[in-house]
Amino acid sequence: MNLLFRQVVNPNNPKIVAIAKNYVKHVKEMGGDEPPKEPVIFQKPFTSLLYLPDGNGILQLPKHNHEIHHEIELGFMVAKNGKNIQKEKWQEYIGGYFLALDLTDREMQAHFKKQGFPWDLAKGQDNFFPITDLITKDKVKDPNNLQLELKINQKVVQNDSTSSMYYKIPDLLAYISQFMTLRPGDLVLTGTPHGVGPIRAKDNLHGTLKQGDETLAKLNLIVE
Repeated sequence: MNLLFRQVVNPNNPKIVAIAKNYVKHVKEMGGDEPPKEPVIFQKPFTSLLYLPDGNGILQLPKHNHEIHHEIELGFMVAKNGKNIQKEKWQEYIGGYFLALDLTDREMQAHFKKQGFPWDLAKGQDNFFPITDLITKDKVKDPNNLQLELKINQKVVQNDSTSSMYYKIPDLLAYISQFMTLRPGDLVLTGTPHGVGPIRAKDNLHGTLKQGDETLAKLNLIVE
């Protein structure tokens, strides 16, 4: 147990950092008027991960029957230690990219927001972070010019370019690293475009990340 404890209290252990309200149309669909004056940061636990190396899998919903919403996102992995990162050096800190879903228990989130409490439980439940394998950075010409799309039962529900991100990756790296030292292996989610909505048992989810006509990553999930 002592060895386990020493492993756990290591400040070099990785973390999952996520960004909320980073696409203007999504801000408006959630009832806001404009993007926040600073990036909105939250974290997800590693137990929320559903790693899908080939992009295919089963998504097991929680048993409580709350309304769970999909949020398709571009993510990246941090390559090296970073504190007070300069925006112009952002590429040095990118270890690769991935496609992910940031699932949200919308009922629980609304409940906690109303009370002014944190909403970690709305974002951090088991299987709430389906993620593809890593896309090496050399395959991505410009992460701020990729196309995100999510279909449910063959119907497009989310579709937008990462160029619509209000805070771009250099902005996020600079902002986060003011407060949290970024470590190799940290995972960062960059926010979701508009079109979020509920998923239900028996839904078929198909998400893609494209660079022009090239598909860089895909997610295929059957919801149970």
